[in-house]
Amino acid sequence: MSERGRVTLSDVAAVAGVSLSTASRALNGGGRVSAATRSRIAEAARRLDFRPNALAQSFALGRSRTIGILAQNARGAFTEPVLVGAVTRLGSREQACLLYDTGFDPESMADGVRRLLARRVDGVLVIGDGLLAHIRSVTAEFSVPVAYAFGLTDRADDSCYVPDSRMAGRLAGEHLLSLGRRRIAHITGEAADTAATGREQGLTASLAEAGLSPATETLRGDWSRAWGATACRRLIDSGTRFDAVFCGNDQIALGAESVLRESGRRVPDDVALVGVDNWEYVISGQHTRHLTTVDMGLAALGAAAAAQVADGRDAPGTHAHPCTLVVGATTAGARPAA
Repeated sequence: MSERGRVTLSDVAAVAGVSLSTASRALNGGGRVSAATRSRIAEAARRLDFRPNALAQSFALGRSRTIGILAQNARGAFTEPVLVGAVTRLGSREQACLLYDTGFDPESMADGVRRLLARRVDGVLVIGDGLLAHIRSVTAEFSVPVAYAFGLTDRADDSCYVPDSRMAGRLAGEHLLSLGRRRIAHITGEAADTAATGREQGLTASLAEAGLSPATETLRGDWSRAWGATACRRLIDSGTRFDAVFCGNDQIALGAESVLRESGRRVPDDVALVGVDNWEYVISGQHTRHLTTVDMGLAALGAAAAAQVADGRDAPGTHAHPCTLVVGATTAGARPAA
């Protein structure tokens, strides 16, 4: 063992009974080393608690072991879980991260690209801020794998990881149908937002399979609680009969719920309510389960995109990441409406 008790690669090679170069190839995952020898070297490294020198490995492999991250809005409420998921996955792969928060400024994005090129990173992950507007593609500017998370680009064959919005709508519809609800209204964001249209399509598909259609035309506005309240008042004032509302996000759902209660309707007995985002837990950190909602799996989405880049592979096309239904008080125990 070397000075100060620090275990070196030479110590590992000696214990495993192999040359220094063989030990290096085996632990770096390269070269022609038999499975038995590789296993023996790995066991020696584990027994000695060998911690490889990351800088030395970088030189040996000709890689920086660093992934560049360009974020449009690193502090955004929905971007942050994506970023945390990505960084956590990269850390588990012993990959360092270099983050540039570019905002929505084209010059800042261009500057971030130049900086990452100078750093010779092994891959690039671009994190968007939702599906309303396209991200400018930077894939052609790099010779390493590039992936995009929580956003779509202006280039058809880019590798983009996005929440499965259609699945979100389908999960909500199927859940409400399972409760015996048959007159389901929909309040959501503007039609220009791919997330809103995908959720609407998923709901419509689930109803069509049950031989039903939405209780009324989709009410479209912004993603705010105020819009949810306004839309719900319009729905009530229209005289439309409805026993459930699927809202495009949790903020809309909370606004709608306040109006339903003001009007004397019981939630979920008279009207069952489902939102999207799992805001109470994912965003606010609360462990309550008031709203029934669809969790879009943003952290897992970021991790999946980061894994592709860390693996050094290209995966062109749009990858719709699955979501999950979280049942809360706004549907739990609901019986079929009269």
